[in-house]
Amino acid sequence: MPFRWDPKEHLSLAAYTVRWSVLTVPVAVAIGSVVAFFLWALDLATSTRLAHPWLVWFLPLAGVPLLWVYLNFGGKSDQGNNLVIDEIHEPGGGVPLRMTPLILGSTVATHLFGGSAGREGTAVQMGGSLASSAARWLNLPHGTAKVLMMAGVAAGFAAVFGTPLAGTVFAMEVLSIGSMQYEAILPCLGAAVVADRTCAAWGTHHTDYHLGIFSPGQGLASFDWLVCGQVLVAGAAFGLAALLFAELNHGLGTLMKRRLKAFWLRPLVGGAVIILLVYVLGTSDYLGLGVRSTSPQGVSILSSFQMGGATPWSWLWKTLFTAITLSAGFKGGEVTPLFFIGAALGNALAVMMGAPVDLFAGLGFVAVFAGATNTPLACTLMGVELFGGRQVLYLAIACFVAYFFGSSGFCVAGIIGPPTPWPGRGPSRHSGSRWQRGSALGFESRKLAA
Repeated sequence: MPFRWDPKEHLSLAAYTVRWSVLTVPVAVAIGSVVAFFLWALDLATSTRLAHPWLVWFLPLAGVPLLWVYLNFGGKSDQGNNLVIDEIHEPGGGVPLRMTPLILGSTVATHLFGGSAGREGTAVQMGGSLASSAARWLNLPHGTAKVLMMAGVAAGFAAVFGTPLAGTVFAMEVLSIGSMQYEAILPCLGAAVVADRTCAAWGTHHTDYHLGIFSPGQGLASFDWLVCGQVLVAGAAFGLAALLFAELNHGLGTLMKRRLKAFWLRPLVGGAVIILLVYVLGTSDYLGLGVRSTSPQGVSILSSFQMGGATPWSWLWKTLFTAITLSAGFKGGEVTPLFFIGAALGNALAVMMGAPVDLFAGLGFVAVFAGATNTPLACTLMGVELFGGRQVLYLAIACFVAYFFGSSGFCVAGIIGPPTPWPGRGPSRHSGSRWQRGSALGFESRKLAA
């Protein structure tokens, strides 16, 4: 077979690489820097709340001005992650630059007063906002602007968690409808790596989850069929937990908007319910991110990797706290609460089945996220980046089974696309219409014209 080499083709590829490096590097540096500031502000807000537990009493009142600012000055920014995804698929007026300070400030305020929310939604929205603004300033055509916004999403996700590979695949996987857009892989990877390194250069440190059985030389030495069977069962439970979270979040949000017509009633009622739950349960472990607890007996993401570090129902309480917080109009992401839910549920399942606790906490950590966002590939890679590759097969099994059980047969509140009918079951209940994925992070569905 003769060897053929086309110099023009490879020169064009080199020009493509240089062009996208020039476009993505400055945007990724900006996103990494903004995310570093956001994480610093979030740590400050969290430490302040932990030092002054009485701040939670002001949660209902704090939510009113936050929602008012969004309604009066946010414009399209209130659509959050949905706006970023919509602009990538069907360009409109772009993502406004004011989304960056709005979502940053409102998320920090939510955590300062004890709202149960995450941080990745904020990073994704800031990444999309900055990338969209750069595309408008440079007057880029839609195809180029679309890829740049995907790179912005990858950069935001990678910087906030310190997982550039997962951020790259996440941006492509969560934004794809039916097929991955591989022409965006180089810009997304470059932006994710640069943003992650920029964030680290500012002195930002991410939580170290390299614990127990995931460490080299410890834990399971080889593949175990019994453990594999337990992982399959746990993966199904993780997917159902993700489904419950999505439905509860969507259902409560719809109920509050329908019953509480005045916008200011939603944060007042939601904040009051959060305070009531804190004092009924006698713990504040389910407020905020939940990565760590100030009490040695407290429940957190890190404690869930240890025997006795979570109760059998910790995952359900965190689900309820987060759904109420977000449905009431407070801002923040869902992924870190999903990490908490998954790790706590994995802890409970491991105790029930006599399985390794830290392994199943780690599996739940990423698998519930996979089930909720339709991103099993990205979540498997995230597990490898966070825990190491020693248990990658179990990570993949848990993430893909959770994805299946979290999505099969349902169009879950906008997280997933239209359900594929099972053989012999006839058309799905959504046949006759096209469904957009909507926001995998915002859990809002968008029905398009047939």
